Amino acid sequence: MTKKEQPVYTGEQRLRQIPVRYLVPNIVTLLALCSGVTAIRLGIEGRFELAVACVILATVLDALDGRIARALKGSSKFGAELDSLADFVNFGVAPGLLIYMWSLSALKNLGWIVALALAMCCALRLARFNVALEDPDRPAWKINYFTGVNAPAGALLAMLPMYLGFLNLLPPGSEIAHFVLVYTALVAFSMVSRVPTFSGKGVGRVSREWVLPILAAVTIIAALLVTYTWEVVTFAAFTYIAAIPVAVFSYLRQKNAWEKRIANGEVDAGSEADAIDDVVDDDTLAEGDRP
Repeated sequence: MTKKEQPVYTGEQRLRQIPVRYLVPNIVTLLALCSGVTAIRLGIEGRFELAVACVILATVLDALDGRIARALKGSSKFGAELDSLADFVNFGVAPGLLIYMWSLSALKNLGWIVALALAMCCALRLARFNVALEDPDRPAWKINYFTGVNAPAGALLAMLPMYLGFLNLLPPGSEIAHFVLVYTALVAFSMVSRVPTFSGKGVGRVSREWVLPILAAVTIIAALLVTYTWEVVTFAAFTYIAAIPVAVFSYLRQKNAWEKRIANGEVDAGSEADAIDDVVDDDTLAEGDRP
């Protein structure tokens, strides 16, 4: 059928023609949202370990939905908006409420203010991320970095005292409420700060010889996460914290090199195509990403 012979669909008919590949990533996003909301219910019931596990599950699903969308070529503006709304609930509201119920409630209004701050900073962080994606002058090398701690990492970091409490390395939450207050406030601030952190989005492809080792490593990590949940997430949280200074140093190094190339006239300051390092190809840049 030639282009001229193709049928013209009405608005209602177009809605019926949505490919399944657009639905799959959104279903994963909704499953993540269900997990995050369920975490709130479990926290109200005092089942904090299961509640935190639900937030961790939401984090895993959030990491999958965007990748599934790109793999199926099912990215959509609707999916990106749904993902942001789900992230606010899963990584802002749910962790804030869990931390408040587990510890900060002992400080009453002051604890509630910090729990609110965590949720609000998560919302502001997501809004800033969405706006940054629309910046046409952002050099390609910046795709390797987030500005501030991203929402899923912020949620997992904020709950670190809970992991340590589950491992009996810290007293009950009500006894360390002042420490949790200060720590949670710092995590909230880190989400809206300008501190660069690694994003990992520039890793679009791997060499063939690394496929099996990576699959084996993922399998082992998944097994450890199921068997030694709190030990693994505690280790991951401390590793992430330790990586922040490394990310800052790496970012400043690339920024200085980029500015030198601009000063020497080697690149145009507003051109993404002349990025400092060819760490990302044009297809990856065009695909974008979900928050």
